Amino acid sequence: MYRISKTMLSLPDTSMEDYVAAEQAAERLRDGYAAYFRNFDVLLTPVLPVPAHKHGIKDLVVNGETVDLTYLQGAGVPLNVTGLPGLSMRFGMSREGLPINVQLVGRWQSETTILHAASVLEAVSPVRGLRPSL
Repeated sequence: MYRISKTMLSLPDTSMEDYVAAEQAAERLRDGYAAYFRNFDVLLTPVLPVPAHKHGIKDLVVNGETVDLTYLQGAGVPLNVTGLPGLSMRFGMSREGLPINVQLVGRWQSETTILHAASVLEAVSPVRGLRPSL
């Protein structure tokens, strides 16, 4: 996280033109999710595009190719920009025994819906009841 923050702070200031363009893009994204949630109650996505990894890694290898660590943000950032309510929960385990999480997202002000959906998923989770050894 420090590395990403350090990189972000070293970047030049955003121009007003770029800022306005980014805000407009975020609004289009919000509109897209609003249209989706007219037909569906919950969106289920992965938290990360890969299984969990050990802390402190400097390089991430996906399918034999080294990718920038910002690759991990792909599933979460668009949802963070929209301000939609969401939660993440463990739903599986990698071959290495590390958690695989999913995120549930709902329409604005629908926290009870995603909490209910999470309870349903938790009831059928293959890792339900597993606890780390202390």
